Amino acid sequence: MDGEKNMQPVLDFQNVVFCYPNGKTPALSDIDFKLNKGDFLGIIGPSGAGKTTLTSLMSGAIPHHYQGMFYGAVLVEGRDTCEMTLTDISRFVGLILQDIDAQMVATIVEDELLYGLENFGVPHECIMDRLDFAIEAVGIESLRYREIATLSGGQKQRVAIAAIMALQPEVMVLDEPTAALDPVSSQAVFETLAQLNRSKGITIVVVEQKVALLAEFCSRMLVLADGKIADEGSPEEVFSHSAELRELGVDSPRTARISNYLYKLGLSSQKNVSLSVRDTCASIGRIVGESRNVTYETPLHIENHIQKDALQPSYLPVIDSPIMASATGPFGKISTEAQEKAPPLEVIDVSFRYDVSNDGVNHITFSVEPGELVALIGQNGAGKTTVTKLVNGLLRPQDGDVLIMGSSTKSKKISEIARHVSTLFQNPDYQICKETVLEEVAFGLELKGIASKEATERAHKTLEHFNLDPEASPFLLSRGQRQIVALASVVVCEPDILILDEPTCGLDYKECMVVMQAVEELREKGCAVLMVCHDMEVVSDFATRLIVMTQGSIIADGPLADVFTQDDIMRAAAVIPPQVTQVARVLSKHVDPAYTGLTKVSEIAKMTERIVRDAKNRSAAARFVEAATAEHAQKNRRQNQATTDTFKEIPNDK
Repeated sequence: MDGEKNMQPVLDFQNVVFCYPNGKTPALSDIDFKLNKGDFLGIIGPSGAGKTTLTSLMSGAIPHHYQGMFYGAVLVEGRDTCEMTLTDISRFVGLILQDIDAQMVATIVEDELLYGLENFGVPHECIMDRLDFAIEAVGIESLRYREIATLSGGQKQRVAIAAIMALQPEVMVLDEPTAALDPVSSQAVFETLAQLNRSKGITIVVVEQKVALLAEFCSRMLVLADGKIADEGSPEEVFSHSAELRELGVDSPRTARISNYLYKLGLSSQKNVSLSVRDTCASIGRIVGESRNVTYETPLHIENHIQKDALQPSYLPVIDSPIMASATGPFGKISTEAQEKAPPLEVIDVSFRYDVSNDGVNHITFSVEPGELVALIGQNGAGKTTVTKLVNGLLRPQDGDVLIMGSSTKSKKISEIARHVSTLFQNPDYQICKETVLEEVAFGLELKGIASKEATERAHKTLEHFNLDPEASPFLLSRGQRQIVALASVVVCEPDILILDEPTCGLDYKECMVVMQAVEELREKGCAVLMVCHDMEVVSDFATRLIVMTQGSIIADGPLADVFTQDDIMRAAAVIPPQVTQVARVLSKHVDPAYTGLTKVSEIAKMTERIVRDAKNRSAAARFVEAATAEHAQKNRRQNQATTDTFKEIPNDK
């Protein structure tokens, strides 16, 4: 044990301060921590907190590539990175960049993996084994011989992860590795990282916005804010302060929010945070069970094909008499007044195939009404982005038809379609083209024929709403701020139809809420919204309807509560339902039907409070009845005794 305690850390940050050239304040200040071999560290924080700068210090990109004022020291296995070459550092630390395209060097997937192996001088007899392991671990067997230019963003991300995995460095640093991946693929990536961590002893560092996924796998967390370490500890310790984290712009797992809400309501005596669905349901089961005076059964090992902490009946307490109540979530399909005119968007039996692959869509049909936000979900390569391109006119149907405001897109120019359809791309850099934020936001209006003066006035109002500097250069803003600029240029046009392709990808919690609340305002004004999104928590919070796709086909279309509870659909589409949906489903089945259909943290907590209160009221009423009955019985006994005594006093006639 003493030897382990004295082990040299693989990474050692010693009072590090770093400031970029022309930076007004340090990007990082007073960073002091150690990372030991076999650690699994999660790093979270708002945009601009210094997370990417921290990963650059770990990989040696700072100071060898990015210049600036650097104080303190970063040691890699005891050696100062300033005294090592970047090549030597990269043998120990592998980095996956946030910008995947900037990391690709080959044209074919297999060549991308071979490039690093050959440059690092891996023996020829070991190359194929490492290549096969990495490709299989990330699940890209079908992409092995594909051209990288033909891959989706999510597929490229998996290739980049495989390329680093093949090198098997001592430390793997990943900057938002699952940003463009579907839920099951994201889970698979983390399970692969966990396997490398356990079996190979590789130290893992992950910067990630998917906090629920991160909390499930990492053993330790760092919270960065304003370039400093704001908090550090286990996931349970860090997420016990979910309200404080949200103030910083950091999200928390919904299960942690439920735990904190229950504590706030006084239903939990200790602030113990449950991070898994299983532990959350068990905790609520105990709270309800104690109020009903029930006996718990022994927990068993639980597994489930959707999420391994789903529950079986034997895990939760047996409830003697559940309270019967009806409850439905607030986000059922929003009803709209019946209209005789056609919906803004109709996709009718549309098919499309790309020449370079078999990807595309097959005979899909759906419509979007005014005021609907339809979420398009499914695994990477399911055809979701193809659908958005068919709607905005970048692609045209090979079969079937797309109707915009009742008119076919087949004979329309993209500029004509754009009068009614606006698109917010996953990468804001694809649509930003002007030198100032004001010019960028006004540009779309000018393309629609709005006079320059009016366009500028409307742009100013929109920029005030989003608190954006009109004279700032959009190219110098953070990625999150660039996304908000792109959103502002869409919102100002007041489109009839809005297409969103992963609108919250790479954004912190505050930025995500800014984007989605702006979308919600458009929806409430009657805009028809079609959103591609891998974040099921965002989908649960904002979507009014779900369309599920797999292999180019629609396999489900309906209200969230119906679709998210269909296990076969979720499994086929590589989707993991939102945590609150999972919790509500388990509780409704094994604790009380009143949890059916709940979709919000507050609903789960308040329903638990209501059930406990009702149980206590019934218990108090039962005690009152019992006491009254006992008192009545005692009174009867006294009366009977008095009657008996009276008869004893009557003289015998004899």
